[in-house]
Amino acid sequence: MARCFSFTAYRDWFYRYSFAKAGLRALSSNLGDGTIMHCWVPRIRKPSKPNLLLLHGFGANAMWQYGQHLHIFTSRFNVYVPDLLFFGESYTSRPERTDSFQAQCVMRLMEAHGVHRMNLVGISYGGFVGYSMAAQFQEKIERIVLCCAGVCLEEKDMDTGLFVVPNLDEAASILLPQTAEKLRELMRFSFVKPAVGVPSFFLTDFIDVMCTDYVKEKKELIQAILHCRNLSVLPKITQPTLIIWGEKDQIFPLELGHRLHRHVGETSRLVIIKNAGHAVNLEKAKEFAKHLKSFLIDSASSPSPGSLTDAISDKNKGRTFH
Repeated sequence: MARCFSFTAYRDWFYRYSFAKAGLRALSSNLGDGTIMHCWVPRIRKPSKPNLLLLHGFGANAMWQYGQHLHIFTSRFNVYVPDLLFFGESYTSRPERTDSFQAQCVMRLMEAHGVHRMNLVGISYGGFVGYSMAAQFQEKIERIVLCCAGVCLEEKDMDTGLFVVPNLDEAASILLPQTAEKLRELMRFSFVKPAVGVPSFFLTDFIDVMCTDYVKEKKELIQAILHCRNLSVLPKITQPTLIIWGEKDQIFPLELGHRLHRHVGETSRLVIIKNAGHAVNLEKAKEFAKHLKSFLIDSASSPSPGSLTDAISDKNKGRTFH
């Protein structure tokens, strides 16, 4: 008997409803070169508000990763939540797969919506894209939050055993799960306390709805992240930067958070969230949201990086900072 109800499809509908209720609408933009990008944009853009761009990582689509946090920002910012290329309803016929190309497409999308300056939050792969945007378009990115984004990884890290997987093929099989067991493995790597006892038909339903499109292209995105990556040629960004990391991240180990903090330097701040894994935005949603609010809203008027650091520190006594 054909399955007549999809929990994943219902959840996706619920997120669409909540995004619309928050004052956003879904639009697809043709960038003119075989590239279509889908984005949630303000139904009414207010010039008096700053702009906030939210970039997702690998997983379902943009709505699933920011659905819990949207309400914090829509009253304070003009919020934009795009699907990156080969996620959701965004795609391209062009051959480029680098985070640099993704960054250029996102900036073209934002300019098409009349946005020329913005704050940015990037989760995991979205952090790679966000970092590249901050490096390429320094005058257009004001503040940036990078969450569990292994921007400072190097190609040699795979050989030296930094990661729990031995090679890129194994990494892709987990990040792009096509079986219930691989999805369970992804959950074990992503959460300190993953859900247990989830029936296989729920996992298979999620895969059918969210994980079967653009599998080849997403594998190429993963390969492009690591190809010839070397910290010595990674440009430095100069914007005030908040780095958030799960203490027990198994996808991008905490060492990469420390590397990123050292690389960016004095304009950055590293927040380590205890008892959290890679999916810290979901596993510790309230704590994650608190740090975003402190950095993007409460400290927005700080006149210098030093004042920014002090403001974050004062608001988070007892947290682990480095």
